[in-house]
Amino acid sequence: MASDSFEVLGGYQLKGDIIPQGAKNEALQVLCTTLLTDGIVTISNIPDIVDVRRAIDLLRGLGVKIKKLTPDTYSFQSDDLDLDYLYSPEFVVNAQKIRGSVMLVGPLLGRFGKALLPKPGGDKIGRRRLDTHFMGFIKLGAEFKYDQEQKIYSVESKKLKGTYILMDEISVTGTANVVMGAVLAEGTTRIYNAACEPYVQQLCRLLNKMGAKIEGLGSNLLTIHGVNGLNGAEHRILPDMIEIGSFIGMAALTQSDITIKDCQVKELGNIIPVFERFGLNININGDDIHIPEHENYEIQSFMDGSIMTIYDSPWPGFTPDLMSIILVMAIQAKGSVLIHQKMFESRLFFVDKLIDMGAKIILCDPHRATVIGLNRMHQLRGISMTSPDIRAGVALLITAMSAKGKSIIHNVNQIDRGYQNIDTRLNAIGAKITRVKN
Repeated sequence: MASDSFEVLGGYQLKGDIIPQGAKNEALQVLCTTLLTDGIVTISNIPDIVDVRRAIDLLRGLGVKIKKLTPDTYSFQSDDLDLDYLYSPEFVVNAQKIRGSVMLVGPLLGRFGKALLPKPGGDKIGRRRLDTHFMGFIKLGAEFKYDQEQKIYSVESKKLKGTYILMDEISVTGTANVVMGAVLAEGTTRIYNAACEPYVQQLCRLLNKMGAKIEGLGSNLLTIHGVNGLNGAEHRILPDMIEIGSFIGMAALTQSDITIKDCQVKELGNIIPVFERFGLNININGDDIHIPEHENYEIQSFMDGSIMTIYDSPWPGFTPDLMSIILVMAIQAKGSVLIHQKMFESRLFFVDKLIDMGAKIILCDPHRATVIGLNRMHQLRGISMTSPDIRAGVALLITAMSAKGKSIIHNVNQIDRGYQNIDTRLNAIGAKITRVKN
């Protein structure tokens, strides 16, 4: 399938207000809760992005009755599902397109006692194993099989039973999936080393509104008392913290004055403090974040004078999805920083494009890059490049917006997977981005 390109004219400052979309990662989880009940679940602030549309299509294929109530609000009712769809070639093809399809397994297993899944797709950012998901289901009493030839996972159980589960890694989707499997299990399930991201907290809040009994929200120990059935409910998705962070970095790099509206600041964890380590002046007004124009900004050092290191880690640590934004923002800072991308092994390989644009970056290994800030002594130059994944794609877009001349970014459908109408929304506040259909 042909992918669109962006032609970006750099060097323009942005000014105005921008509203973040609903959180992609939360949406892919809470959409799947609709399979756990025959009641009506209404979800608002759903982002209109490729991955979410694909997830909704998978639900529709299963027979979920879906109504679009407003541009960002849908109702879902799973009272007459067609589980034979799981065995169709269409399901296999569609489920492989997004990694979020794995979130179907927990609800289907919990309510209907069976689920299968082809090896899902998603970003090419290194190995992303699914062991944590399926080990959790096995602990709950499911029988697991993997067809090596067809690359299809399957789980089956007459009735899941609550148990103690020590997660082998702090996986957001793994935690969410096992929680959805456990809410209808017999007895009590305790999940230790659980992910506690706002996305998981939101999922648990929705499930509790539906009648589940989940304790420990926001901690790494979740206790789930199984119930016999769930009801319908209403839920609103949080604003996307990754998009908020992307806009903060964009404002700094392009010397822009923007206000990011309705950010639910209390749910952002340490995102703002990490950006402030780069010398940014960030003004909080209620739930709005104002980034004034920065002529310069300086990366802080640690208290002993050593070079600042930014690394990703599970919540409440700094999210890996913003590491690429932090990296490109550092290009025009004063000072140096070591970016240590621990959680994924191929996310830093896009820095070769930045070096071609004039950035001073040393790629130490697949996980570490040192950025030596230019302090705006030199403007980057526009080049032609290709987006390798969602987050690197937006980082390249932001960098191109700060560069001199024209840049071309190919494969921007990767960006569309996670960012809603990003070119239109940025053009509305002064960017010069043209979408080219290939």
